[in-house]
Amino acid sequence: MEVFKTIKSLQQSLSNLGQNATLGLVPTMGALHEGHLSIVRRAKEENDQVIVSIFVNPTQFDKKEDLVNYPNTLTADLQALESIGCDYVFTPSIEEVYQEETTSESFDFEGLDKVMEGEFRTGHFDGVATIVKKLFLITEPDKAYFGEKDYQQLLIIKKMVALESLPIEIVAVGIYREQDGLAMSSRNIRLSQEQRLAAPEIYQTLLKSKKLFENGDLTKVKSFVKNEFIQNNELELEYFEIADIESLKPASEIKSNTKYRAFIAVFADKVRLIDNIALN
Repeated sequence: MEVFKTIKSLQQSLSNLGQNATLGLVPTMGALHEGHLSIVRRAKEENDQVIVSIFVNPTQFDKKEDLVNYPNTLTADLQALESIGCDYVFTPSIEEVYQEETTSESFDFEGLDKVMEGEFRTGHFDGVATIVKKLFLITEPDKAYFGEKDYQQLLIIKKMVALESLPIEIVAVGIYREQDGLAMSSRNIRLSQEQRLAAPEIYQTLLKSKKLFENGDLTKVKSFVKNEFIQNNELELEYFEIADIESLKPASEIKSNTKYRAFIAVFADKVRLIDNIALN
């Protein structure tokens, strides 16, 4: 496994790939867990070579404290990646990636960025799309892999690729969960013991909302979810939304020919956790 800190050295190495060799990219911010590794394994199955980027991107954080508190486990990350046969790792500095100005591009995502995460995290998706576009241009992968836990981000990336006419296939990988159902996240290690014990309620609530959704009453589903968290001392609901899986427009009624997902964001004190589930 080769590790690179500069764009020049990485591109020099990638230029030695055979003309027909396929390259898969897995962008991460480090603090890798089994969910990340499952995505890397999927990329390895589908490509000749795999590169993982580890870069905590400052332009996608709307709260500075989240950036400051983001865990750094680089040594352990590199060991984990080497153990599963990753080929390349790119660990650049902020200066290497952004050069002189650490700012985001502005994109027109046609409303995908205005709901849910976008509503509560100003500028977040411009920051995400900016760094992912930079990584795509640096590495020129055939495929790039993203987890469905950040489903809205996945659609944003697909939209950015279309807007920029980039010849890259975006591959969605299913949510990897702990045994108790909690979606794996780098933020989970910041939970207290009590919060960690309470956190599986997020997924349990999504499963129950899916069953209620089958009865066709959106108001009942939303009321149920709201009440579940009113009664929870450890978890505070930020939002719960049922939306079209393609446009992410919140559902006001259930249409027979439309696919929906339920999306949720919850605070455990200052730790923010998100999850989602397909409803039909």
